Amino acid sequence: MSNENPRTPCLSELYQQYLDSQDSAAFIATTSQRYTQGTLRRLARNYSSKVRRAAVLALGFVGDYSMNHTLGRAMLDDDRIVRTIAENGIRSIWTRAGNEEERQSLGVIIRLNAAQQYDEAAGRAGVLIEKSPWFAEVWNQRGVARFNLSQFAESIRDCHQTLEINPYHFVAATTMGQAYLELQNPISALESFRRALRLNPDLEAVRTQVVRLARMVEDG
Repeated sequence: MSNENPRTPCLSELYQQYLDSQDSAAFIATTSQRYTQGTLRRLARNYSSKVRRAAVLALGFVGDYSMNHTLGRAMLDDDRIVRTIAENGIRSIWTRAGNEEERQSLGVIIRLNAAQQYDEAAGRAGVLIEKSPWFAEVWNQRGVARFNLSQFAESIRDCHQTLEINPYHFVAATTMGQAYLELQNPISALESFRRALRLNPDLEAVRTQVVRLARMVEDG
């Protein structure tokens, strides 16, 4: 961890005020005025767990996709609260790549998946992928849609591409494992679930699957 920054007490105080008030708008406004993303990135490795919690929380609120690595590493922090905050924050970071039009298109796809309109979600995702093939979250959302359409091989390909672009995408690794299970491929499912756990060790449902599948594979 890095040494204490002279401004650390201020960040700790802002975090405590947020915990007391739950006023996220005030926390965002104040931290954005006083700290750059670069400074928050450094503070996310501070020796103090409270400072790390504050920095990771702030990055989850205001960070752009360039903070993906920082939050990805924070999911492996010794402090469970830091890990939980990082998991919540990185999911938001994933939607912040690209320009405003691309992010709006992604938002529509996410809402279609949430509404179980998977055919339309997959179709719209395909159009956006043609325009922005580097946008990892679009591949992930199409993978989700295809999984729910029982297009398991196609879902696996989309999840694999998601992870090629964004190696911290534990959600894609988990979906890939589930798709392999549907295809009766427990060895590949186990490998995918283990990958998800390496990225996010707090996925308890995935951990249960790993234990079950490991026994199954060992028993042959």
